[in-house]
Amino acid sequence: MLTRLSIRNIVLIEALELEFSGGLGVLTGETGAGKSILLDALGLVLGNRADSALVRSGEEQASVTASFEFSRLPEGIDTLLDNVEIDIDTSEPLIIRRRLKADGGSKAFVNDQPVGVALLRELAPYLVELHGQHDDRGLVNPRGHRALVDRYAGADVEIVRKAWSTWQAARERHAEAKGRVKTARAEQDLLLAHLAELTELEPQAGEEARLAETRASMQKGEKLSGDLEELRHLWEGSDSPLASLRVAARRLDRIASEHPLLAEALAALDRAVIEAGEAEDKLQAAAEALVHDPAALDAAETRLFDLRAVARKHRCEVDELPAKMREFRSALDAIEGGEAELDALAAAEAEAHQRYTAQAEALHANRVAAAMRLDDAVMGELVPLKLDAARFRTAVTEQPEEKWGPHGLDHVEFLIATNPGADFAPLNKIASGGELSRFILALKVALAEQGGAATVIFDEIDRGVGGAVASAIGERLARLADGGQLLAVTHSPQVAARGGRHYMIAKSSEGTVTRTGVVLLDAAARQEEIARMLSGAEVTDEARAQADRLLEGV
Repeated sequence: MLTRLSIRNIVLIEALELEFSGGLGVLTGETGAGKSILLDALGLVLGNRADSALVRSGEEQASVTASFEFSRLPEGIDTLLDNVEIDIDTSEPLIIRRRLKADGGSKAFVNDQPVGVALLRELAPYLVELHGQHDDRGLVNPRGHRALVDRYAGADVEIVRKAWSTWQAARERHAEAKGRVKTARAEQDLLLAHLAELTELEPQAGEEARLAETRASMQKGEKLSGDLEELRHLWEGSDSPLASLRVAARRLDRIASEHPLLAEALAALDRAVIEAGEAEDKLQAAAEALVHDPAALDAAETRLFDLRAVARKHRCEVDELPAKMREFRSALDAIEGGEAELDALAAAEAEAHQRYTAQAEALHANRVAAAMRLDDAVMGELVPLKLDAARFRTAVTEQPEEKWGPHGLDHVEFLIATNPGADFAPLNKIASGGELSRFILALKVALAEQGGAATVIFDEIDRGVGGAVASAIGERLARLADGGQLLAVTHSPQVAARGGRHYMIAKSSEGTVTRTGVVLLDAAARQEEIARMLSGAEVTDEARAQADRLLEGV
């Protein structure tokens, strides 16, 4: 509920402090007194476009501050404020301030915390519902009609929303699986060829390193084979060093006993024979180890080339080829097992679709029944509002499947026909300004129990009507305001008399300076203002008496 509105330097308003309460508050004043300025000022804190023309002439900046209080928070407003880390408590007011500079710049604050203007626009539907003669929002906007009918029907839309989410998740899983299998099928022949190639090759982990080592060893043997062959000729035959040493040892052995030094020489020569023998054995072993087999070297090099070529083809290391084989086998297995998975996912999707359709069709039936009740309720309100020739219809239309959603199957829109035999059309396409306001009032009365913004404002809903129709409007505004807050800018004394609080907007001039002010009227001043509304510029005793009768009649 709007409890306070503070305005500084907005057009003709220099400084204004207004306090509001619950129930029906009416704002009156002569034409041109500045009632629209109040609504423009309130529009700033609700996120309307900042127009530098609103800044009072000669001032650098203007500001508007609005305070709202709640007995309980409107559903959803706490989430909006949590997103910008603003705490809100029902024990404290929500204060919105908008500052507008003469150069066109503006700043917005919520509970003294700087915020973007977009947040104000998001908060606005929870705070103030404004209905004017050319309003294209609120009840006129078809985007909100479905939610209004659902609340009127008491429908549990959350069940449909959950069923929709389940169906969409199942459909997405099925589509992803179909995509995987389709891709795999397209690649099946290539996978088979790759797997056949690798199966024939049979790559082993660590094989590249072993082949490289073997090839290096055989290449080294090839290089050393010539040297070893020369050494073999030196060590073999009757004139080899080892044979000569052995001959010398045998000869020395025959005379070694003749002298101690000869015995020592024999011992040294025997050691030389032993060492030379060992060297011969080592040379023989080396020759055997480094034997050069051209066919084996070619085989190793070919194998290594083949492995590396296949690895390059698959853009991996040679040691990763066994893993590639497993990957290709898994892909092919997925193709074979994919059909079974697709069948299961298709069944799950079909079941989720059926469950959603059942829930959505039940919601559709609920909406249709509620729409009929709402139509009757609105039609019952049209006759007292002098719209007895008009017809109202809530169109609940099932949409094609591509337009289904978490809200169900339906497009819901309020339609009217203002004359007998005329076609039904959207509210704002047919009704004139005065008719549109009365249609909205009839709707608001019919939907009174369904809630809405904390504060409802009707701007000149009674324009062009009087007498019994104005009285009917006033009675319905008072009924709507019961238990809530409704503000009505009015030219009708019948409506003004219904107000619990009466504000008069007036213009005053001091020299070349013109100011707009707002006064909360007491009982005597209220009688005088209603009398002025009845009689015009000159207030007569008869008008005062009639004003008393209006006030007493409510």
